[in-house]
Amino acid sequence: MAVLIDAMRAFSALNVLLLLGLGYVWGRNFLQFRSKHTLGLLVFAVLLFAENALAIYFFVFHDTLTLWVTNPQLVPLIAQQAMLALRVFEFGGIAFLTWVTWD
Repeated sequence: MAVLIDAMRAFSALNVLLLLGLGYVWGRNFLQFRSKHTLGLLVFAVLLFAENALAIYFFVFHDTLTLWVTNPQLVPLIAQQAMLALRVFEFGGIAFLTWVTWD
């Protein structure tokens, strides 16, 4: 159980790091070009960053929620695995966007 929560924490942190890089590039591009497309990418990065930062807060600093999510009587293992799968898929998408952006 703890391994799943640790993996969720790790993938959320990796997502935050990648989104910081994407936000930097897209923000710099928006300041230079002032296009709606780059603004859209920047807003996307900011919102996804906020979602992942909130997940880190919940899974690292919020003891009550962490205890609730790690309790197999309250949250079945399949639900924990699904939450981890969503984090992994999100990381895959952000990693691909990062590769395309920095290439």
